[in-house]
Amino acid sequence: MSLASASFDVPGMGDYAYDWALVDVETSGLIARRDRVLSVAVVTIGPDGEQTGEFSTLLNPGCNPGPVDVHGLTVERLRDAPTFDQVAGRIGAMLQDRVLVAHNAQFDYDFLAYEFARARMWLPVSQRLCTLALNRQVDPPTGDMKLGSLAAHYGVPQQHAHDALDDTRVLAGILRASLREAARLDLPLPLVTCPPRAESQFTPQPPKSPCAYRNPGRLTPGGRLQQGMKIAITGETAHARAELVGRAVAAGLNMMTSVSRHTSALVTNEPASDSAKARRAVAEGVPVIDEHTFLRLLADVRGGTAHEATVAAVVAPVKEPEATQVRFVEPVSTTASAAPAPETPTVPTLSPVESVPAPRRPENAISTSDKPLVGRRVLVLGGVHADAAAARTRVVELGGSAAVNLSASVTDVVLLPAGENDRRIHRITALALPVHDPHWLTAPSVAGQSTAAGRPQGPQVMPRGGVIDLPMPHGTPSPEWYVTANWATQADCEIDVVAFILDEDEQVTFDEDFIFYGAPESPAGTVRLLTGGPAEQTIAVDLASLPPATRKVVVAAALDGAATFGTVGAIQVGAAPGSSGAPLARATLDAATTERTMLLAEIYRRGPIWRLRAVGQGYDHGLDALARGYGVHIAE
Repeated sequence: MSLASASFDVPGMGDYAYDWALVDVETSGLIARRDRVLSVAVVTIGPDGEQTGEFSTLLNPGCNPGPVDVHGLTVERLRDAPTFDQVAGRIGAMLQDRVLVAHNAQFDYDFLAYEFARARMWLPVSQRLCTLALNRQVDPPTGDMKLGSLAAHYGVPQQHAHDALDDTRVLAGILRASLREAARLDLPLPLVTCPPRAESQFTPQPPKSPCAYRNPGRLTPGGRLQQGMKIAITGETAHARAELVGRAVAAGLNMMTSVSRHTSALVTNEPASDSAKARRAVAEGVPVIDEHTFLRLLADVRGGTAHEATVAAVVAPVKEPEATQVRFVEPVSTTASAAPAPETPTVPTLSPVESVPAPRRPENAISTSDKPLVGRRVLVLGGVHADAAAARTRVVELGGSAAVNLSASVTDVVLLPAGENDRRIHRITALALPVHDPHWLTAPSVAGQSTAAGRPQGPQVMPRGGVIDLPMPHGTPSPEWYVTANWATQADCEIDVVAFILDEDEQVTFDEDFIFYGAPESPAGTVRLLTGGPAEQTIAVDLASLPPATRKVVVAAALDGAATFGTVGAIQVGAAPGSSGAPLARATLDAATTERTMLLAEIYRRGPIWRLRAVGQGYDHGLDALARGYGVHIAE
């Protein structure tokens, strides 16, 4: 039985068993807020891995279909196809109460979210899973993470690339095989909550149209919501504000941005709040309910009385879901007490060339014969942070790659004190991985041990402060570069990856050159923040489209609250051409102790060449101070 049709056969799938909705879209371009979906396919799979449904259709976007040479969808082929709003209900029903799965899931999710918004509906997806992110965790021995490469590795037949339905069927086989590997390695699934944590101008917003129903008055104690009621929201909410508004509008409520004597109810989780809306609600005697109560009441909204002159159609409620050479530069300090004064990297001056010069061996470097860990990937468990960081540094000095998570590419494990208590140790034992004590790093012996079978040459290992030239193809468009940061899953804090687009004065041109969770895309779409899971975030940079004044893109990470990078541990940073390209280089940064923000990497221009530098410089202050150092004003 092929993987494309097999059900799950791993005993106790447990944490890996969900109702899945696998999606693929073909689009007229790459920017979701501007371009349109030309075709869509959805395949649903149950927790047992058996297919439960399938739907695909071409779509008439009402615009130029874009790169026909890629997707083959001409104006003539699309002319008689339905528009998205005509099939949105059927697609929504297949997505409802399922985890959306796609290869580069944020791309498909964003396009669907905008299409649903144009159709005046809310995309009914509460979680998504990216098979790219999942396979970056698994790390199979493939040259890259393209759909075709993974299909070949997992034995999934592929017939028509860039055909939405065939790609979705292939994705089904890849998902099944990837989940088996995740279960074998005991890896947590990189599920992403949807919509994003924070709203922004790029989050799909339900259009504000006149409510079709008359206001029936105020919500009575213990009573039900009724269509036409005027509802306002204030304060922090567990669900994204746009999602709450979207559900309420779909149910026939009249969502307001202010409170008056005509307001039917105010939704807030902070009844004692000093916000203007809360004060006005108290003054006017407006009923106040919390978010949980509001969501419960949304499940059973009474019908309303239509305005006499109302002719606009009302949307039916959506059911609520339950090898490049590394050059070395001088190390940078790891702590600072004030906002950074970014410095120009002290890299060797190069004359303009068409390719990377022949490698030059840095002074005091360990000779090749003294690098017994070349081609090996070593996971360090246990120990206090300083000892673990020193062990990972030693791995890199010996030519190896320091891992931060267990994956299929890990070849060795070093056990520091208390490492035997790590939750991954039982899986490491089951996989029969070589386990060493700390003394092994003094003079490691790998006699009789081979690197992972069938694995192509891995990415270049970059030390902290290492610099590489980014290859630029001749005669073809330059690819987007994806700088991906990942870390061990954290239970007590969240890590936010951000980017700053800087000019020759190491300053942003305007506030929108600060890319973060609240504004995950620059206005021109040249720098974007992508979320692959709770332990992975990516900054995508389109070097060819950056403004001429741009000299550098700085990638940083920040922690909220009292957590520090010393407790988080190592951050791994990799750079790859394209979303599914093979990583060109990888660095493990873990010299931090008390820092709350850290510069991870920077892509900067040196003459005609773009370079990547692994930084690893930390600061004790918060993200607001870091941003001010680059000229960004963050409103209090």
